[in-house]
Amino acid sequence: MTEKQAEKEIEKLSKEIEKHNRLYHSLDKPIITDYEFDQLFQKLLELEAQFPRLIKPDSPSHKVGGQPLDQFEKVSHERPMLSLQNTYSPEEIEDFEQKIKRQLGTDEDIEYFCSPKYDGVAIELIYNKGVLDMALTRGDGVTGENVVSNVRTIRSLPLKLDLKDPPPRIDIRGEILLFKEDFALINGRQEEEGQPAFANPRNAAAGTLRQLDPKIAAGRNLRMFCYSCGFKEGIDFQTHSDFESFLAKVGLPHMPFKLKGKPSKKSLSLVCRGAKEVIDYYKEIESLRHQLPFEIDGIVVKVNSYPMQQQLGNIARSPRWAFAAKFTPEQAKTKVMDIQVQVGRTGALTPVAIMEPVSVGGVTVTHATLHNQDEINRKDVRVGDWVLIHRAGDVIPEVIEVIKEKRPKGSKPFQIPDQCPVCKEKVTQLEGEVVKRCMNHLCPAVIKESLKHFVSRNAMNIDKLGSRLIEVFYDEGMVQSFSDLYRLTKDDIMALDRQGEKSAQNIISSIEKSKNTELHRFIFAMGIRFVGEQTARTLAEHFKSMDQFLKTNKEELVELPDVGPKVAESIMLTLKQKPFHKEVAALIKLGIKTKSMKKVATSGKLKDLSFVVTGTLPVSRNEVHDLIRTHGGTVVSSVSKNTSVLVAGEKAGSKLVKAEKLRVEVWSWDDLQKKLS
Repeated sequence: MTEKQAEKEIEKLSKEIEKHNRLYHSLDKPIITDYEFDQLFQKLLELEAQFPRLIKPDSPSHKVGGQPLDQFEKVSHERPMLSLQNTYSPEEIEDFEQKIKRQLGTDEDIEYFCSPKYDGVAIELIYNKGVLDMALTRGDGVTGENVVSNVRTIRSLPLKLDLKDPPPRIDIRGEILLFKEDFALINGRQEEEGQPAFANPRNAAAGTLRQLDPKIAAGRNLRMFCYSCGFKEGIDFQTHSDFESFLAKVGLPHMPFKLKGKPSKKSLSLVCRGAKEVIDYYKEIESLRHQLPFEIDGIVVKVNSYPMQQQLGNIARSPRWAFAAKFTPEQAKTKVMDIQVQVGRTGALTPVAIMEPVSVGGVTVTHATLHNQDEINRKDVRVGDWVLIHRAGDVIPEVIEVIKEKRPKGSKPFQIPDQCPVCKEKVTQLEGEVVKRCMNHLCPAVIKESLKHFVSRNAMNIDKLGSRLIEVFYDEGMVQSFSDLYRLTKDDIMALDRQGEKSAQNIISSIEKSKNTELHRFIFAMGIRFVGEQTARTLAEHFKSMDQFLKTNKEELVELPDVGPKVAESIMLTLKQKPFHKEVAALIKLGIKTKSMKKVATSGKLKDLSFVVTGTLPVSRNEVHDLIRTHGGTVVSSVSKNTSVLVAGEKAGSKLVKAEKLRVEVWSWDDLQKKLS
């Protein structure tokens, strides 16, 4: 291919990819499969690698992250990014409208554009001739930092506006945020790597935007909703509704709006007339807030007419024509009765505040994680303190602040001990980590949590062994290692309190059944640090047998997808331990048989479809998963808008309800079999 041919092909691919990005991420109407999209993207990457001179600033390839930066450039906003006045009650909404009417000299109800107040990070996108040139943080309202290298990684954000004749310049403002499920994944990775967990999704989004390496931002799935216009040249709007329609036209991510009726999870924004309709909207959004996949802390109300906005003007650092109506904070005061240090499967020590039960947002809270010693020192949380607790949606309850005027006399700062609270061995804080760890692999807490992981559904799947029984087996001296599980007899179990013959037999049968497993499950069950389910699959696909895996080296590991230097180092650290080899050998001697993964079909009747399986089916859940994979489908754990099919048995529960709300296709077991017959 000549350079000229490549240039045409790159331009064609870029347009095609941006179109599908918009359909998928902004409009939720994909017209091609993920596999087909990946093929297009890979073709673009290959061409750009072959012809690097042809890479443009608006190339979709920037969404995977570029080179790390030394620092961020400071840039002035063409128009200051103002703050909103806040209200906290319906009465204040009525007061706001009365002020507006007096200033406009009218008795007629005002038309407002109402939308959720996202709990994220404000950003201003600067498009020059339709191409994303800069992305500025709010900063002090006058000057922000240009974080465009990180913002370009947002999949839903077009790097070039879908306009034949774009304006010379338009500045689009919006909020960058993380969805709750992505926040939970990020914090899981942070804690696994010994890094401080983020207190809430907003902090995580802000921290991600300030990463100097765009590849970190690319891996955190940032989202954005655009909601206002800053400086503009060569384009005008009469109402905010017109501006929102423009966002939809050019492919910028925004919250769809309605002109009348009630907001819904698909169109949370609403045009309201008069304070009464705004108050109704406020109450409706407040009732929906915990059902949303992202955090909000109120609503934003703007006068819809732009001429009216200009007439009203600004006061100090706030516009007269807009305000934020905040929801009542979901907070409560309670007393810290104790701070306990828990030891996890990887030996990480996590301090947890044990509190007097208190209701926060309709949920009784008794525990709150304090994350690590740095977090305890920053907030100065002590036993006996009265604290303010905050709970936001599905996020773990958090200690916001200590009420120090109520602190009892003689209280002492809390210090995580230098000894493991369970095994009393000296703990270690590894270089670059904020958590302390018990490095004793024979620590009872580490063993118990490791055993619970070993028997879990996605590992060895010993479904009759729950956390309580594991605790009992260990405390009674019956199980001290993975292999001890396979040495248990029915008589051993029947000797325990409340264990009859039938129950004991069910446990033994469940253990026996787990002996025939797949290699990736066995690798995952062994609990190697940083080796999650997907990495275990990658290892199993490559090595084919446990014996080959045990003989690997770091050079071979780092060549595999999903296995970077850090993961490879962790695997090698484990494989160098003689007790690990001894335990694997014992398990195999006791009957563990690891078959290679069934080869996932590259074509088949379920090709490119993603499935969630729920409810009671005629065969085990794992058998259904294997059946789907062997016919080209993929299996995911939770229902989302990207799920193709929910396979539902009896007692399907909440996943079925969610699938119906999202209009995900639902199949019965018979439907699946008919499809494959």
